[in-house]
Amino acid sequence: MKKSLFILGLVLTFMSQMQAKVLDVSYRVSFGMFGQMGIADAHLETNGNKYTIDISMKATGLAKTLSKNRKERHISKGHVVNGLYISDSYKVIKSYGKKYVEKVYTIDHKKKKVIKEYFRKKNGKIQKEKRIVLDFYSKNDLLALYFNLSKLIQNKDKAGIYTLTAVGAERQKGIVKVIIPKDKELKRYKKTLGEGNYWYMTAIIYQKIFASNKGELMLAVGKDSVTQKAVLKDLIMFGDLVAERIK
Repeated sequence: MKKSLFILGLVLTFMSQMQAKVLDVSYRVSFGMFGQMGIADAHLETNGNKYTIDISMKATGLAKTLSKNRKERHISKGHVVNGLYISDSYKVIKSYGKKYVEKVYTIDHKKKKVIKEYFRKKNGKIQKEKRIVLDFYSKNDLLALYFNLSKLIQNKDKAGIYTLTAVGAERQKGIVKVIIPKDKELKRYKKTLGEGNYWYMTAIIYQKIFASNKGELMLAVGKDSVTQKAVLKDLIMFGDLVAERIK
């Protein structure tokens, strides 16, 4: 349950205005009878043809105590080509209690190779533990991909399943699936996410940590191309995990 909060935070801010120089968005995350469990903040900044996406998540209230003040940060850096974010590096930092874990991905576009390095804190020092080469290559990491979706899926009214790839999604062999619903399915989306001038979609998450029947993350994206509300459906024993934009 705790991990679901942070992975959800990662995928909350799927879209952004590609023209924006700086974009800041925040979300409140709540979980059934537990109420508010955390806050997710996303920052996107472009400078010329370079970009940085920085998403930080932290537990609040009871979740903060139960998770030993768990915090997580995801940082994507790269360059912009024809309006798309092309990742050069992706970093994931997790900390809780005395634990500190860091994963760093370096993407070599010329050799079409991705190197993943693991770091842990021991005796107060951050040390490298492992270095591996992934068995797939992608121009996207998870953050870059989700911020690119509004460009990659141009016909937002066309129902279908889109299969994409991203560094950081090794558990599903790099594959990320996005579903655009058919007209007859929109009633369910509107009931769950609210009605508005939204682009509705679902992302399928193939990870055991979700403890969900389908790993179904439903999204309502506003006219400004920023996610307004996200719902992770049917977590076993707990119901739905909900995130709503607060700024």
